[in-house]
Amino acid sequence: MRDTIFRYKLHHLPLWLIFGALWFFLRYQDYHSPNTALKVTAIKIFDLALLIYIVNYLLVPKLLYRRKYVLFCIVFISMITISSILKMQVLGRVTNTPQLIDWTSNFKTRIYDNIIPHFFLVIAGLAIKLVTDYFRMQKRLVEIAKEKAETELNFLKSQINPHFLFNSLNSVYFLIDKNNMEARQALHTFSDMLRYQLYEVKGEKIPIEKEIGYLKDYIGLQKLRIENCSVQFNVDEGMKSFFIEPLLLIPFVENSFKHLSHYINGKKNEIQIDLSKQNGEVRFQIRNTTEGRQVHEFSDAGGIGLNNVKRRLELLYPQKHELNMAEEQGWYDVQLKIKLN
Repeated sequence: MRDTIFRYKLHHLPLWLIFGALWFFLRYQDYHSPNTALKVTAIKIFDLALLIYIVNYLLVPKLLYRRKYVLFCIVFISMITISSILKMQVLGRVTNTPQLIDWTSNFKTRIYDNIIPHFFLVIAGLAIKLVTDYFRMQKRLVEIAKEKAETELNFLKSQINPHFLFNSLNSVYFLIDKNNMEARQALHTFSDMLRYQLYEVKGEKIPIEKEIGYLKDYIGLQKLRIENCSVQFNVDEGMKSFFIEPLLLIPFVENSFKHLSHYINGKKNEIQIDLSKQNGEVRFQIRNTTEGRQVHEFSDAGGIGLNNVKRRLELLYPQKHELNMAEEQGWYDVQLKIKLN
């Protein structure tokens, strides 16, 4: 309910009602009846609100924030001029004022009394939007800086003598019988994954090829651990030569293995992963067979990895990502879309 209210800007309605009541109180004596004044108020408030919302939520993000300043000015001026002329036509008929219908008469007066006030009112709404967006952006930058500092601190805490750790892994590697190549390869893969996390992931974007390699290594280790498990990992040819935030996809893969079904008697436990790039947008989908309750467990407080990646998506790709999760017919499905800069 709350999301619906904010999505359709219904929380603005009381402000418009107050503004309309104030305008009616100040101007109703200018008309021959309160009923006419009420109609005029409703028309003017509706027209002003419509213009402000079109400017703030369509022209600003589509033109102004994309630095198309000339086109923004042309559309802005044209829209207000046309709207003012149409409003005068409607008000002329409502108030039975022929002078408003024939707006070419007293042309300068029409501009001074109708078009110019329209400009200032819409510009006032635009100014509020720009100031609000500025403070929202500053707040988001502070949050990103804070989370980055916390991530780096946690990262430093986790780096407990990595050289000792790798030397220990090498020692274990040589203790494994040379004939047991599968165990040696698994340990080598684990060492590569650890090196990736400790040395290559430093809070900055990385090549998508490295992230895909990390996912493949993780899946390979999980397949050694889990029996009766079929994993399909399909990577589109376009998944190359661009950068992405590190370790962004692995929590979804981890959760998929964590909540994988445990079917026996010939029924397969399956995981399907598709990764592609279309029209400047990364599309990631992962599906796994499940025996229910996965929605509850995904939203549980214990799901730190998933909650963390949701927060990272909000901070790193604001209004540039779409995440959907659903469970149906024995499958749990996660779909993530990220618009690349």
